[in-house]
Amino acid sequence: MNTTMIDRYEAGATLPVKAIDGLTEAEWDATPGPGDWSVRQVILHLMDSDLIASDRMKRVIAESNPALHAYDASVFARSLFYDRLDPVAACEMFRLNRRLTAAILRALPAEAFLRTGVHSERGVESLARIVEIYTDHLDHHVNFIREKRARLGKPMA
Repeated sequence: MNTTMIDRYEAGATLPVKAIDGLTEAEWDATPGPGDWSVRQVILHLMDSDLIASDRMKRVIAESNPALHAYDASVFARSLFYDRLDPVAACEMFRLNRRLTAAILRALPAEAFLRTGVHSERGVESLARIVEIYTDHLDHHVNFIREKRARLGKPMA
């Protein structure tokens, strides 16, 4: 794996806090349409998914072809109080987790990124692919927040 992907992964550490900067609590909770997640819920989803991603990466690094279990993000959102947890704290958890995980990734030899685990829905995935998936996952959701902010009349800087 080249350092560019790790750089991109680590650079994402501050994206969630930038995504909520300048929003009020009411704006965190606004839902632009039926069934849409609020900005708060997206931030909490990003935190949980990134913690799960780090666990998957660590398992692939430390174990031999480990099982990587899927989860239902909607069930997490409904069951884990995404509608009331503190998004600022979630952003800080996300930031610290990304930075520590990036430090682990930077310490690995290149061949470690070929190590694999078996995802319960997607099958065999390499460490390099997992890093790529979660780097893209963040960008995908920050774009959702960018769109929500635009609808609220508060475009993201």
